Amino acid sequence: MAADEIRGTAQGSTPVPLSVLDLVTVGAGRTATDALRTSVELSRLAESRGFHRYWVAEHHSMPGVASSSPAVILAHLAAHTTRIRLGSGGVMLPNHAPLVIAEQFGTLEAMAPGRIDLGLGRAPGTDGATAAALRRTEQLGQGADDFPEQLAELTRFLDDDFPDRHRYARVHAVPGPIQGTSPGGVQSPHRPPVWLLGSSGFSARLAGTLGLPFAFAHHFSAQNTIPALDLYRESFQPSGVLDAPYALIGVSALATDDEKEARRQILAAALNMVRLRTGRPGLVPTPEEAEAYEFSPMEREFVDSWNSNVIHGTADEVRSGLDDLHKRTGADELMITSHAHNGDLRLRSYELIADAYGLPRAQA
Repeated sequence: MAADEIRGTAQGSTPVPLSVLDLVTVGAGRTATDALRTSVELSRLAESRGFHRYWVAEHHSMPGVASSSPAVILAHLAAHTTRIRLGSGGVMLPNHAPLVIAEQFGTLEAMAPGRIDLGLGRAPGTDGATAAALRRTEQLGQGADDFPEQLAELTRFLDDDFPDRHRYARVHAVPGPIQGTSPGGVQSPHRPPVWLLGSSGFSARLAGTLGLPFAFAHHFSAQNTIPALDLYRESFQPSGVLDAPYALIGVSALATDDEKEARRQILAAALNMVRLRTGRPGLVPTPEEAEAYEFSPMEREFVDSWNSNVIHGTADEVRSGLDDLHKRTGADELMITSHAHNGDLRLRSYELIADAYGLPRAQA
């Protein structure tokens, strides 16, 4: 695996590569079909404007988030793009058998050779009851505690290199390397690079120790960003994957033509989070509903705290905020997630950010 399948190149006047994180959000009055169509349009826009990669998150039992099956969505996006890297941000590994993930992402690699990333997390991506239904067990802590072992098993399946006496030595993830070693077989030189995702120090240290690239969820754990990145860099040991640390951070940012509209949209997104955090998940509300909502003092405190971490406003204001965040964190890549009730506004946000940095436009 080459490091150039991980490291991106800054475009235009960006300080580092810019990428996209898509939660496939569904607004009130819209359908999952509408949200997925927006994802296709957004992946095409990102590719045409020089964004480096496009990741899809895994969430479950959330009406306002239609990304429960990243591999399925990525296959759809692969059919509508040709160059941009596609990946999971991330697959929540404790929810799945490692062999299944190796098969899914081996299939995606066969569909889009050299363009697939496999980002892995250890959180459930949902509430406890849903996690129990996914994992068919009530022992939810076990999956997180076993994450290093699950990761090692998944890596073995991806590389098809279990020791001869291992119980899985004769089990092969297909598509995968076994096809290249079969009589007459020819195997692709690419294997999806594994990324570790995190919002605290656990995955940061593990990624550093294993010499893997690291993605930190700054967009919902900003207070831990710099400590986690420092821990990753301090723990890093060169590997066959990377000779030096490479860390991206997820950033919540929304650019609009009118600064007031940005404030309206992030208020609606914050109301959605209030409902999610209080056990009332739903579709992303309209700005009008959010403006009419009577927030309790505790809810208002949460909204103010949440929105203080969202870079929003005009394109120039968002560019300034992204530049400042890069200077403070030293991140090697910024992965932007834009939340708005309207899919067109999400598309416009990325277009405005691309214009602010002078990102190139692909020739037709």
